[in-house]
Amino acid sequence: MENEFKYWKDKNVFITGVTGLLGPWLIKELLSQDANVFVLVRDFVADSTFFTEGLDKKTNVILGDLLDFSLLQRVLNEFDINTVFHLGAQAIVGIANRSPISTFRSNIEGSWNLLEACRLSPWVKKIVVASSDKAYGAQEKLPYKEDAPMQGRHPYDVSKSCTDLLAQSYFHTYQLPVCVTRCGNFFGGGDLHLNRIIPGTIKSVLQEQRPIIRSNGLFIRDYIYVKDVVDAYLTLAEKMDDSSIVGQCFNFSTDQPFNVIQIVELILDVMGCKHLNPIIQNQASNEIPEQHLCSEKARNILGWRAKYGVCAGLGETVEWYKKFLSNQSVLVLNEKNFNRSSVL
Repeated sequence: MENEFKYWKDKNVFITGVTGLLGPWLIKELLSQDANVFVLVRDFVADSTFFTEGLDKKTNVILGDLLDFSLLQRVLNEFDINTVFHLGAQAIVGIANRSPISTFRSNIEGSWNLLEACRLSPWVKKIVVASSDKAYGAQEKLPYKEDAPMQGRHPYDVSKSCTDLLAQSYFHTYQLPVCVTRCGNFFGGGDLHLNRIIPGTIKSVLQEQRPIIRSNGLFIRDYIYVKDVVDAYLTLAEKMDDSSIVGQCFNFSTDQPFNVIQIVELILDVMGCKHLNPIIQNQASNEIPEQHLCSEKARNILGWRAKYGVCAGLGETVEWYKKFLSNQSVLVLNEKNFNRSSVL
């Protein structure tokens, strides 16, 4: 008989933002540890892996919106929620630039609604709030460390700066048991925004086409595999049993930044298609030229470091998209995603 200890066994966990990239991977790991998972779903995103992999049948689905404060209160109280992972956000930079008000409402008002509902709940013991490296904005000193100021300038960046500061405010003012995560660019199977650089490049190569880089290719970013992100979030939540961890912010990174040309070349190498030289359009705007994180604090305090890294993560990601894109109808279905985000 298996006697493996499962930290999350029988714990009631509430997750927002489950139809994105990270949510389904986090859910699968929690289910493997026998957690009771409750999720908030606003829109039926038919091709999200949350639905295609049947996770809606394995979790407790609450239909609603982060802007519905009374709903959030009811869910946290009626289901005795112990831990909250707040992943929900409008996460596409291009949409944020075109529609800042809806982004501000979703990302900022939605966050304060959830934090306030958690404050009023007698059951919630841990909240992990997803911020972003974008919350730091442009900084003279790199890599970003956790004590750098929040100074986003463009709509998406500002929304994450505000979310981050709201979480910190609720800890410092009300001692709400919250921690904040700051990561770079996620990648992995299940990202349906095929205009992002990694899935977009993989798709182009699988079609024997040259990948397109919309910027000059020199923008520097952190890339982190989604399974490493899941491990980071769960490690942080588990370590929050130590009260000295609560209220802190943590960067999670491989500490190995790449410029866009380098990440494309790495994908071409993994896929054995170095002959498909990228097309560099040099059209990107409203982007921070260089962003990357220092995760020394997470290593020293949480004992966390990326287990997969970029190369191994890309290998698994390529295999996922080979299967996903082998169905030509899927390629047609996902044309709707081509203009939803900017490719650096």
